[in-house]
Amino acid sequence: MVPTKTPAANRDEDIPAMQRVLDNPFLLLFLGIVVPTVFYILWGVMEIVTIPISN
Repeated sequence: MVPTKTPAANRDEDIPAMQRVLDNPFLLLFLGIVVPTVFYILWGVMEIVTIPISN
């Protein structure tokens, strides 16, 4: 007799990945702080690089 998965064990596999991300408040907090920070740093570096060199 082959053991089958119980509904409780199968429950974790049925949850889509995006729903697991959206259900985790600490991950959302982390992403909400890290993503804008990285974009602002990259934007600042691009602005500094585009400043013309004065003679």
